[in-house]
Amino acid sequence: ETSLLQLSLFSTCRLGLNFEMTDKALLVVSECPPLGLESLKVKDTQLRASSYKRRGLGPHRGRLNIQSGTVDGDIYDGAWCAQYRDKKQWLEVDARRLTRFTGVILQGRNSIWRSVWDIVHTYKVQFSNDTLVWKPCMNGTEEAIFEGNQDAETPVLALFDTSTVARYIRINPQTWYQNGTKGDICLRAEVLGCALPEPTESKDKLDFRHHNYKEMRKLMKSVQDECPDITRIYSIGKSYTGLKLYVMEISDNPGKHELGEPEFRYVAGMHGNEVLGRELLLNLMQYICQEYKRGDQRIVHLVKETRIHLLPSMNPDGYEMAFKKGSELAGWSLGRYSYEGIDMNHNFADLNSVMWTAIELETDQSKLINHYFPIPEQYTTEEAFVASETRAVISWMQNIPFVLGANLHGGELVVTYPYDMTRDWAPREHTPTADESFFRWLAVVYASTNQVMSNHDRRPCHNKDFLRYNNIINGADWHNVPGSMNDFSYLHTNCFEVTVELSCDKFPHASELPIEWENNRESLLTYMEQVHRGIKGVVRDKDTGAGIADAVIKVDDIDHHIRSVADGDYWRLLNPGEYRVTATTDGYFPSSRTCQVMYDHYPTICDFRLTKMPKERLKELLMKGGKLPKDLQLRLRQLRMRKLRVTTKAINRRRAAAAKRAKRV
Repeated sequence: ETSLLQLSLFSTCRLGLNFEMTDKALLVVSECPPLGLESLKVKDTQLRASSYKRRGLGPHRGRLNIQSGTVDGDIYDGAWCAQYRDKKQWLEVDARRLTRFTGVILQGRNSIWRSVWDIVHTYKVQFSNDTLVWKPCMNGTEEAIFEGNQDAETPVLALFDTSTVARYIRINPQTWYQNGTKGDICLRAEVLGCALPEPTESKDKLDFRHHNYKEMRKLMKSVQDECPDITRIYSIGKSYTGLKLYVMEISDNPGKHELGEPEFRYVAGMHGNEVLGRELLLNLMQYICQEYKRGDQRIVHLVKETRIHLLPSMNPDGYEMAFKKGSELAGWSLGRYSYEGIDMNHNFADLNSVMWTAIELETDQSKLINHYFPIPEQYTTEEAFVASETRAVISWMQNIPFVLGANLHGGELVVTYPYDMTRDWAPREHTPTADESFFRWLAVVYASTNQVMSNHDRRPCHNKDFLRYNNIINGADWHNVPGSMNDFSYLHTNCFEVTVELSCDKFPHASELPIEWENNRESLLTYMEQVHRGIKGVVRDKDTGAGIADAVIKVDDIDHHIRSVADGDYWRLLNPGEYRVTATTDGYFPSSRTCQVMYDHYPTICDFRLTKMPKERLKELLMKGGKLPKDLQLRLRQLRMRKLRVTTKAINRRRAAAAKRAKRV
């Protein structure tokens, strides 16, 4: 080991190659993965610096793509910045084990308040095994000088022509932007290196790599071929450039809605550069297929009792842009938007404003609706600035009676729940739904079973410490998001939905995918199982036994209703407790009953049999030319007698009044 270290430290590094987001760079980077400054795999204690201006600009902030806070001078700034402006400044990374270093990626300072020119133009690199003796990266007989940044946001990769084995690495700025008193030594970095020996992978035998569109389609087809009896691939539409939005359905009867079986969905890749969700869903479909065939009873029960829909890429156009640049080089926003430049998480119809405006204007509260809000007409026109992908997902929501879902994002570690939009357009304000307690439960279920979120020793990703909130937060209390998919789903359909921010790193390196799967596997499964909480049942016609569609299901003290679907079945997500539930629809007498929700992992059955109002039954029978049953004949006779008595009394009153007038005359 000693000879290897001595050899590596005295070997020449030579001048490497510099890239600014090129396809060639992607291929070369794949040799060794990032150490994990961006993903927080590298802890704060592994980072040191020669100096720093203040805590918010300390070495722990020198992480690739880290985002600054919104308050100038707070502890969440967007880079490491040296206190002094000289060539003796450095940022040091302790890999904690022997590592074959192959390159460095650099960015400038991220800040909404400070100069965009806090960047390093050139730098040197040194290596050490003990932090006492440092050996420079060499270019022949001279120290190698690597090119840094020309702007603050573009990641620039420098590859060492010859790798070096060591434990520590330092980045030593040589030139930086200077204009009088302006221009500090500031940088955000990632280091590429292969730990010796190579780290172990997940025990699950899954395809852990990043999949472009063609590879994703091929993997989904392989899963279907392996498990044809429980899978089906279908498309819900196309992206702007014509890429299909593929969905994997997993069920014991794929292609069919079964009476009483809830529908569940996961959506990933709404922002194309937030790629972990895409790979997790591809892993999930492989895992369910393998475990179902193996006879894992948990998975078998889930497949037989749930109809599961997995949409791994809602924004395939954006993903392809980010994929071409690769992990670490796509920056913070490349591929986030649709091909047309639309942020899809702000692109759904704003039904919150429709609801709140109605509440303010309507004097008769009984006329207000609290669910199934119609989409405004101007939103549905061809001229409306709505992405084709958004239109496809809305149509999907309307065609399938989803009960529960989640959409998977990246760039933070937190679970958010509706509402996402503040009522008065405040930048942030806690804005709860009528189902606040259940949404909080859903968020806790995912966060508490996620291995990273539940680690109380982890550090914040960027500029907000979600550990203080137990890694869950009301979406509007984080930041205002009008037109979000979560709010639209809650107000326009029966489906409850949360957002899961899966990792600090939007585009983790392929080498990190096995551990990310381990971090999220239990969370993904446990969250799906929540679709079976609460009550479910079928609303039927008492006489015919036929299911009644569009019956409104009301729960006392919760001002949000849901509706039965085509066959009369319904699902109402609820926490354990006793509830008074009413089913009502036009032409029928309402029916109420008490339903007890237990702590079990299956729903309470609450069926309803509604009696048609006599007028409606009469209309139906007369239209069919049928004979009236005795109970209806008796009911009609009673109604006629009551009407006769009422009209007789009215006639007698008019006659008496007329007689009095005649007498006075």
